[in-house]
Amino acid sequence: MSKSFADLGVSERACAALAKRGIEQPFAVQRMVIEDVLAGQDVLVQSPTGSGKTLAFGVPMLERIDAGEQGPTGLVLAPTRELASQIVDELEAVARARQIEIAPVYGGVGFGPQIKRARRAELIVATPGRLEDLLQRGDIRLDQVRILVLDEADRMLDMGFRPAVDRIVERCRRDRQTLFFSATLEGATGKVARDYTNSPRRHVNEAAGSERVEIDHRFVGISSRDQKLDSLVEHLEGDESPRTLVFVRTKRGADRLVKRLGSRNVRASAMHGDKSQSQRRRALAGFEDGQIRTLVATDVAARGIDVEDITHVINYDPPGDHETYTHRVGRTGRAGRSGASISFVLGDERGEMRKMAKALGLSDEFGQALGTDASGEQITALATAGRRRSSGGAGNGNGNGNRGGSGRNGNRSRSDAGRDGRGKAGTGAQGEGSRGRGGSGRRGRSNAAGDAPAARSTSTKSYRPSRNHR
Repeated sequence: MSKSFADLGVSERACAALAKRGIEQPFAVQRMVIEDVLAGQDVLVQSPTGSGKTLAFGVPMLERIDAGEQGPTGLVLAPTRELASQIVDELEAVARARQIEIAPVYGGVGFGPQIKRARRAELIVATPGRLEDLLQRGDIRLDQVRILVLDEADRMLDMGFRPAVDRIVERCRRDRQTLFFSATLEGATGKVARDYTNSPRRHVNEAAGSERVEIDHRFVGISSRDQKLDSLVEHLEGDESPRTLVFVRTKRGADRLVKRLGSRNVRASAMHGDKSQSQRRRALAGFEDGQIRTLVATDVAARGIDVEDITHVINYDPPGDHETYTHRVGRTGRAGRSGASISFVLGDERGEMRKMAKALGLSDEFGQALGTDASGEQITALATAGRRRSSGGAGNGNGNGNRGGSGRNGNRSRSDAGRDGRGKAGTGAQGEGSRGRGGSGRRGRSNAAGDAPAARSTSTKSYRPSRNHR
């Protein structure tokens, strides 16, 4: 029998606050980390967004902070204001039960009320840019911070925050406890983690193999930008996509696409850094409650989106690399639900997308689907993924492909893409993936195969990205 929060050392008041929210059993990452944090240990934790890591660091951190302490004694750094806001929301009930004041510090809102709240808070949750603004103005100090959390540290570094984070860390107490959470602990991120921590306990979040979700990965060849919009509208008007997150590269591109969708009677909202905080909150609230079925976002803005039942992720513009793809796709298929990822590929994007597909272990399927078609009609490669909840970080192809079941009664396609998918297991998972056969026919949600509708050729492949529910 797994340990409860009380078994892990969490106080009765905090357990009661969690129970009121229906949270009674800790997730895997919480079982791994909470006892170490309560014991004052530094930790390095590899765990994807959506795995329950906010409570993994937040609950024991709040237990170690005393109400009424002078100056902020706890600090959480997050890459985006959306994520910072969500961390505050997630921890508010436990903080209230412990009589601890928690304050958000991020851009897009006025200085006055934010400074007033931060000055009386024991715990601050901040983005690096706005926190530096307040530090340079002399509005707050960090010399009493004895517990520091870096959440989604890999993305913070990707976004160019390393110099700012260095300066902020330098202002905290040298004898602080540091909790470092990231989707990966390899490469440059791992080096930074070692620089910031002292004799840390290292944890890699791997859940039980029986906890699996399914994500379909499809590449769609597009002959023109007009056809790309047509394909997007066709998908968004379908019954199968109640909540879709569409990724674009630029802020202007997000606004432009929302307008073009509006002209086609498809209601959507844009989410990017030029929107005010109130605009971003309204867009996210509308998306969460179902008033808006489609959210168009840039990679940076989407970093703070934590909505469990996103059914589809569409790469309207291609991701910059395979790690960005993994982060995007991780927004769907959470909390045991299935999901789908669709990537539109224009002719001049095929070279870069082919390289990315290779890094993801999908190069055979990509080539079969987009390699040859003289008519320019839509081509789709479908990959069905069975992955374990809480698999490893992006960018690692450590899975082993095993043959799965068959999708029978399939018709052989022109490009023979209906033959066995022969790729490797996907990114970030450290367990086993399945691979199976599939042909044309009804779409399947099993690990074996299925087919995308209106596809000229289909191929199946097992692939596992690194995400799950928060």
